[in-house]
Amino acid sequence: MKRLGFESRFVRLEPLSELHVDALVAAATGDRATFALAPVPRDRAEMVAYVAAALDDEAAGRAVPFAVVAPAGEVLGSIRLMSLEWWTWPAGPIAVAGEPRRAAAGAPPDVAEIGHAWLAPSAQRTAVFTATGLLLATHALETWRVHRLVLKTDARNARSRVAIERLGGHLEGVLRAHLPAADGVVRDTAMYSIVPGEWASVRKRLESYLGGPL
Repeated sequence: MKRLGFESRFVRLEPLSELHVDALVAAATGDRATFALAPVPRDRAEMVAYVAAALDDEAAGRAVPFAVVAPAGEVLGSIRLMSLEWWTWPAGPIAVAGEPRRAAAGAPPDVAEIGHAWLAPSAQRTAVFTATGLLLATHALETWRVHRLVLKTDARNARSRVAIERLGGHLEGVLRAHLPAADGVVRDTAMYSIVPGEWASVRKRLESYLGGPL
């Protein structure tokens, strides 16, 4: 899959690489009070492994990882389009708008998730996350034309849930005992999604938060 990058007046999303490791360590190892329920690497060794795993997923076609960068060049965190799905469609006509997807190599996925999202404390509760989410959701829903854009978080993570809801995620429910959590317990996961029929109004609302289109 082609490496992607995006830019707006608020943020730049660069294809993740090993060159971002040291700057990501600096972003992740200051005040970690907001990372208790998020799997954010704690030191350089963990960051090296984190970036390597992300790049392995990219090479396998499972994810598209980014470094989140301020317009002035400071690396603020990381995010991915991930958990990409190509559905097996039934034989015969397909009643969906546009060309049917046939799981061809390199074809846009049917489902994507915005995940592994974390920002340094200095960038939290700013326009950065909204602008980042808008850039990635626009690509997923308008360029890839996914049928479902997923966002999920530890059900206990109230801060993350508020951020997802601000992005327009619709709560679908909570999956019980779903995944290992960052603090070592088995977590429940709050599942959110955005579907194409909702996107126009979600995009308009996000643009209004940012004072207009990106």
